[in-house]
This record gives sequence, structure tokens and C-alpha cells, in this order.
Amino acid sequence: MIYLITGGERSGKSSYAQNVALELSATPMYVATARKWDGDFQKRIDRHQSERDENWTNIEEEKNLSQIDFKGRVAIIDCVTLWLTNFFVDTKNDVELSLALAKAEIEKLALMEDTTILIITNEIGMGVHAETHIGRKFVELQGWVNQFIAKKADKVTFMVSGLPMQVK
Repeated sequence: MIYLITGGERSGKSSYAQNVALELSATPMYVATARKWDGDFQKRIDRHQSERDENWTNIEEEKNLSQIDFKGRVAIIDCVTLWLTNFFVDTKNDVELSLALAKAEIEKLALMEDTTILIITNEIGMGVHAETHIGRKFVELQGWVNQFIAKKADKVTFMVSGLPMQVK
């Protein structure tokens, strides 16, 4: 099962996903897609890690999510925006190639059996209009990938101010 949890920045997505994962499993998995870009980002990673106890299995994977053994597990993938950033940077901002690579990974995840994967993403297109051309290209990429995942997902929740709204 794929369960997409979307919303704006600091809307409560991660907390909600962690609560759902713990309702479904005593030993969930957490997959972090972030690269450690700088000290501030490391602090954010440290804060997120401190929110999970020893019952969690923590995995770091920047792009190749389909190589993780999810069988029989409940897992959170956090988050699509950071995951897409890795593709976007590595392809030198090639939207079409990044989109194809991301879709291929999601297709593989959707075929996995005996697993529940909660995917966290951001609705960055609902925020401030990107100032740069590359920023606008990334917003488009994010929107297209979010739509693709939502179509594949069995369930979609939109978070608003810490409140879950069931979309699908």
C-alpha cells in the first residue's frame, strides 16, 4: 500500500506520518532522503532523529528507494522534495530526466507487495512564487511527481495546520 501525506512546510506531515506508522507497526522503518548540505540541515536531521526511539529502523537513501527491502514492513519515506532535489542536482537541473528517474522509482515501489509505505511530500507550488528560473522548474517537477504519486497511492492525506484532511 502506498499512502501519500502532503501539505505545506511545517503543516504536521512528519508527526502525522509517524503516528500512523506506529499505529500500524511496533517497529516501523524511517527512510531519510536528505543529503547533509550544511550544519543547519544537520541540525534539522538531528531533531527529526530525536523524535524516533529505538523501535524505529533508520535508513538513509538519497535516490534508489526501490533497492530497500520493504517486505513485511511499514515505512515512512521523508521526503519527496529532498529526494527530487537529489535527482535535480545530479542531472544538472534536467526536469525531464529527473521526472523519468523519479517515476521509475515510484513505479517499482508501487509493485512491492506486503508493505505499507507512507510517502511525505510538500506542496511547494502553494507557497511563494519561485524567484529564479531553476526554482520555477523545480516547482513544476515537484508538482508533476506529486500528481504521479497521488495517482498510484491507495490513500492521500493533505495536512493543514496540523489537521489531516482525507483526499483519497
